[in-house]
Amino acid sequence: MQPLTSGDFTEENEPFALFQKWLDEATKSEPNDPTGMALSTVDAEGMPNSRMVLLKGHGPDGFVFYTNTESQKGQELLGQPKAAALFHWKSLRRQIRIRGTVTLVSDAESDAYYQSRPRDSRIGAWASQQSRPLESRFALEKAVASYTLKFGIGEIPRPPYWRGFRITPTYIEFWRDGAFRLHDRIIFRRDAPDASWTKTRFYP
Repeated sequence: MQPLTSGDFTEENEPFALFQKWLDEATKSEPNDPTGMALSTVDAEGMPNSRMVLLKGHGPDGFVFYTNTESQKGQELLGQPKAAALFHWKSLRRQIRIRGTVTLVSDAESDAYYQSRPRDSRIGAWASQQSRPLESRFALEKAVASYTLKFGIGEIPRPPYWRGFRITPTYIEFWRDGAFRLHDRIIFRRDAPDASWTKTRFYP
């Protein structure tokens, strides 16, 4: 375990740079999907939902992931455009929590990422009616075959319902495991996306 110290990451003052540093280290140490994050949303009744998604872009403007906007999470994000995300890297004994508002990324940005995906994944985006009842596995495979035939060897356009979302954070928390549960924990907050960050160290 990490020793309890007053230095190290707790002295950092720029959360996005620290996030990049931790992600780079996780990329080297995590056995699978270092960009995996638990995304939490709420439905119209305020009931929370969480699921794993993959981070596909990040920077000072926020954290980007892609999904079917007609899916359960897509509808929840459109209805209540706020979200929380959690990265947990067991190999490093670290986690990062993010909270903020959510907006759709531009069509151009969604198009660019969609075209970078493997061809089979692009077909899958057309074939899967995400979050809706599926009669059988065969029905899904039949839909994949149908769209494979439809598009042939030509270009596969992005489905209009397949979009990117960006979480613009107003809260970013960095947590590192410590001996005897004396963890290190710092929190960055800001009142608005264009406001300055304030940093506070918290008890574990």
